[in-house]
Formats: sequence, structure tokens, C-alpha cells
Amino acid sequence: MRHRRIVALLAGLAASGVVFFQAASAQQVGVSFQVFYDELSPHGVWVEYPKYGYVWMPTGTPGFVPYATAGHWVLTEYGWTWVSDYPWGWATFHYGRWDHDGRYGWFWVPGRDWGPAWVSWRRAPGYYGWAPLRPGVSVSMAVGGGHHGLDEHWTFVKDTDITKREVIRHLVDRSRNSEMIKTSAVVTNTQKDKKHNVTYIAGPEKGEVEQVTKTTLKPVAVRENEKPGNQLTNSELKMYRPEVKVSSGKSPAPAKVMKLSEVKPKEGKPQPEENSGKKGDKKEMEQ
Repeated sequence: MRHRRIVALLAGLAASGVVFFQAASAQQVGVSFQVFYDELSPHGVWVEYPKYGYVWMPTGTPGFVPYATAGHWVLTEYGWTWVSDYPWGWATFHYGRWDHDGRYGWFWVPGRDWGPAWVSWRRAPGYYGWAPLRPGVSVSMAVGGGHHGLDEHWTFVKDTDITKREVIRHLVDRSRNSEMIKTSAVVTNTQKDKKHNVTYIAGPEKGEVEQVTKTTLKPVAVRENEKPGNQLTNSELKMYRPEVKVSSGKSPAPAKVMKLSEVKPKEGKPQPEENSGKKGDKKEMEQ
């Protein structure tokens, strides 16, 4: 009898151990910036950039524009979420910010906070527009109308095309951007992730988009993906979105870093930029 009780007790402890292990493994594991440095290296170059420190520039993407090239908008429980076709899109369109260098083009500055998309939105008669939020531009600044960046960095589409899968085929010619911005108003619809204390711009209201597209939109549920990448079905969007924490101990760093002077300038006439070019420390960006 005593032997049976011991066996039963051990079995119960073993079962409890399995349950505990499963519960623990299902939780988000905290990562550092190192996950960005490692996962993005095969798809671009890490550059030591004045003011920002380590920034990432994609390679093999001619004509690239963030939140316009190779991707589309999907309405999720978090608002309008950018679903990228790039294997590195899980990181660069949901963490950190994009900025533009008139000589070298677009580059990405890592950040810790996850969001459906780090963009500001505008509504013009018959059109929607969006542009990447630059580093240092808060959500309150963007929705307050105090900052809209350069006109040429905006992307506009007809409001009826906002849900199109290949949204890049429906872009308004950028030569019209100044005109579009003058006749537009800032979209101030924001949401707050209370768990992580992060506020982001959710984009156009669901009811308004349903009215202009004459469709019924059912927000897609966002689920966790165990490895880098995303996968979209009719009912859910699986995304890799780990909690990025400040590292303790050895500072994260890319395995290979280029100097800005080593980067090949993009072809064509240099474009205007908003950067001050002031040198700064390599700090993890606060959003």
C-alpha cells in the first residue's frame, strides 16, 4: 500500500512538472537587440550611423519604400497592421522606426516596442495616406498635427484601395503628395497596449473603411509565431513578436558593421533629408 502511494505521488509530481514546463514554454521569452542584429544580417548591412548608432539598410530591394513595397494592410484587433512579404518584415515594420538619408536611402533604427505599424495616417477627400514615423517623433506629436515629415515620404491610395492585397499597384503618383497633404487631415485614432504601456496609431476607423469600400470587415486575430516571420490566413495572423528587453551584461552588437563612408550611395539625384547628422551614442531607441 505504501509503495502504491509513493508511486502515485511521484506520478502526480511528474504530471505537475509537465504541466509547469508546458506553461512556461508557452510564455514569451525576452530577447535583446541581438535578435535583430543576427536575423537581419543576411538581408542587409548594419551601418554605424551618426546620431543613431547601429542602423540597418536592406539590400537587393530596388525602389524600396517602407510600408509601401511588398506588403499590404490588414485590419486586426490592434488596428491597421502592415503585413510584409519580406522575410525580415516581422522586425522592421513592427519595432523601431524608419528614417531616410538623402544620399543612402531608407534605413531602419531598432526599437523595443511592438506595434501594428509605426506610421502616421492622413485622410484626404477620397484618399488615405501614411508615412513612417521617424525616430524621436512621438505618437502624440504625430496625431497632434505638429509633424508630418517630408511630403515625398508619404504614400497615398484611393480610400477604396486601402484593403487591396497588392497595394503598391494602386499608389497615387508621389508628385501629387503636396496637394494631397494640403487637403488632408490627421487621423487621430490611437490605441494603447496597456500590458506594455505602448500607444500607437491604429489608422482609419473600421466603420469608415467599411462605408467607403462597401464591405464588412472582420478584424483578424493576431497570434504568436515561435520563430521570425509571419503567416496570414483568413482568420488569423501569426507573427513573431518577442518582448525586447534591455540586455544585461555584454552589449548586443552586429557581427559585422560598416562605416557610413563604405556604403555605396544610391543612384540618382540626392534627395532632401530631415536628419541633423549629429553624432550620438549607440543607445537603444525609446519610442
